[in-house]
Amino acid sequence: MTFETIEGGDARPSDLVGSAVQRREDPHLITGDAEYTDDIQYPEEAHLGLLGSRYGHARIEGVETAAAAAMDGVFGVYTWADLEASDAPGLLRTDDPEEGSAESDTETGAVAPDHPMLADDHVTYQGQPVAAVVAEDRYVVHDALDAVDVEYERLDAVVDPDEALSGDAPTIHETSPDNVAFEWDTGDAEAAEAALEAADNVVPLELEINRVIPTAMEPRAAVARSLPGDELHVEMSTQNPHQVRSDLAETLGMAEDRIRVRPPDVGGGFGAKLFPYTGHLLAGWCARELDRPVKWVAPRTEDFLSMIHARHHLVRAEAGVDDDGTLRGFRADTTVPVGGHLAPGGSGVPTNLGVMANGQYRVEGAYVHTRGAFTNTAPLSAYRGAGRPEATYFIERLVDVAARAVDLDPAEFRRRNFIPPEAFPYETGLGRTYDSGEYDGTLSRALETVGYDAFRERQREAREEGRYLGVGLSCYVEACGAAPGMPESGIVSVDESGTVLVKAGTAEIGTGHRTGYTQIVANALGVPFEDVEVIEGDTAEIEEGNGTAGSRGMPVGGGALEESARKVREQARSVAANRLEADERDVEFADGEFFLSGVPSRSVTIREVAALAHDEAYLPEDAEPGLDAETSFDPANYTFPFGSHVAVVEVDPEVGEIEIERYVAVDDVGTQINPKIVEGQIHGGIAQGIGQAIYEEAVYDDNGTLITGSLQDYAVPKAEHLPDVEWDSTVTPSPHNPLGAKGVGEAGAIAAPPAVVNAVVDALAPFGVESIDMPLTPETVWKAVREAER
Repeated sequence: MTFETIEGGDARPSDLVGSAVQRREDPHLITGDAEYTDDIQYPEEAHLGLLGSRYGHARIEGVETAAAAAMDGVFGVYTWADLEASDAPGLLRTDDPEEGSAESDTETGAVAPDHPMLADDHVTYQGQPVAAVVAEDRYVVHDALDAVDVEYERLDAVVDPDEALSGDAPTIHETSPDNVAFEWDTGDAEAAEAALEAADNVVPLELEINRVIPTAMEPRAAVARSLPGDELHVEMSTQNPHQVRSDLAETLGMAEDRIRVRPPDVGGGFGAKLFPYTGHLLAGWCARELDRPVKWVAPRTEDFLSMIHARHHLVRAEAGVDDDGTLRGFRADTTVPVGGHLAPGGSGVPTNLGVMANGQYRVEGAYVHTRGAFTNTAPLSAYRGAGRPEATYFIERLVDVAARAVDLDPAEFRRRNFIPPEAFPYETGLGRTYDSGEYDGTLSRALETVGYDAFRERQREAREEGRYLGVGLSCYVEACGAAPGMPESGIVSVDESGTVLVKAGTAEIGTGHRTGYTQIVANALGVPFEDVEVIEGDTAEIEEGNGTAGSRGMPVGGGALEESARKVREQARSVAANRLEADERDVEFADGEFFLSGVPSRSVTIREVAALAHDEAYLPEDAEPGLDAETSFDPANYTFPFGSHVAVVEVDPEVGEIEIERYVAVDDVGTQINPKIVEGQIHGGIAQGIGQAIYEEAVYDDNGTLITGSLQDYAVPKAEHLPDVEWDSTVTPSPHNPLGAKGVGEAGAIAAPPAVVNAVVDALAPFGVESIDMPLTPETVWKAVREAER
């Protein structure tokens, strides 16, 4: 599918929603005008650096800072003792399983030990911050960190979650002597057992989902200033400025109304920047301590060590399948290494595999049991998709294995088990009620695009020639928007000149909110695209907000703005009726004009109404001057985007190399505010999904040392490694917001891994390869073929 890209000012206002309007953000970002956190500089600015633990598990016997503190240009060297002696509590926020988030609403009863900003007497993962230096520049910081001497008593480490729970592993936290962080289940165990007993076949599946590291263009960064009146201003790369403000207040012992958080341009978030880390909070503490601006910019290697990791799951499952291809049910046990501390979302995100495990399929009985294990690894939390990629990988691998077990084509197997359109809203039994869907529509269009039947014939011919082609399907559904109780704020006001100011509590992280929000409001009010200004995420401008996560921008942030724009339009209608000397019920609105029903020549523009709204002669009784409205939009449920992705690959079994020949994606994200932005989000997500499928894996040795600690060791795909994506879409609106939007930010990352893995397994079927774990490196593929041949 192609779209014509148009300039915003050339689009008629009533056509704006659904138009491929050129992104407003792009000229600013690509002409050198962008302002990232490290671009911000203040007089007398100092630089903060962190010393991370060299070991994955150790007791701290002492920290000697005198040599570092004596160096020229060093303003301060700090340890936990310094934080403890101050008035600040000094603790990082940990997982609160009873507090809703944009990524999960699951209550797990998790155990979350205190996580000090700087380690007290115990470190539980390599890179955990132990000491901090503030100096006049980064070079002095680097030298001073080298001069800090930490005496460790090294302890045995455990990185494998099964081993951590075995009973023989070293205890990581005294509060959890068995290393269990949480234990949780969903579904009906008895129904799942009955489904397995009644089925013609019981199909086993074991898989390990690889650990990956979010690798945004911009590392974590913050610059903090202490201002008169006990105020603190922090500019930082964040997805959730209002939550950061709350965390700063809690950690530093300050009142929230004395803190301002402003995100400048953000070079990627992907979930890893949802909450603040030690450097963000400590920059604020140091700025107050030293009474000067303090900047922290994490080096890439520090990001790899101490930022959250994601995805890692061990899954053991059984599915009950009848000979005719009916998926009766399944039960699954999953084990998750949550890391050395339980980060925010550390228990909720892993349970998303359980609540979304049935995918697009009607399943009689399903049950998922999940255990979180403390391990000597970086904390695990949200990364693009936040548990839904894991759920989709599980179910899409499971249905492929099940289809093969009953000798049924994988496309036909899926069709026989899809939830039919008439069943919506559909309660899955695993904790979700899907809003709307037409699953066969995306699959049929994807198969038609790729020429599925013709490919199968070409595949047979290629095998006779000694070439091994494969096709892999991935039919995903995900939960987006926000859990109930996570509202979003949207403010729309029109000044006397007719210029519209829009404020939203979300945060722009490169996803095109400014363009999308402009389209929504300009469309609702009938004003020119260029007459709308958008302010987003600044806590000094917007009192409340819940940030950007879970693809909630358009469904929730956009929903709030649509409601506010409608309220403004009705305010304007009252003023227009007075100006036209008519009853409001006789005043219609179209293309930015109010006019009398049946008499379009008697009209007044919304720009004219904006001026009249400050004249008491035209205001309704008891109305305040002006046109403005605020909405706190709290949807009743998540939205549920879905789609079908198809990968076609050729695999060389002799050397294990994979070539992605074609990649077709058909997605349904509800109403598309801007189809070109939707397509871009799909492309970006697919790139990250292919990265996980083929290239990326974070690996620890048995001592808890990260051996993929830099981009020299951790492979992310480059443009040359990615295929051209053939994209199409269907539209099934969601009933849960006034726009019908479902969200798109994570879809590609969710769908791509199983599509690629299923394609590779399909290609290697002649060798007896039935399963293979990501990443599908040449070595991994070569070994799978050799082992299957044996």
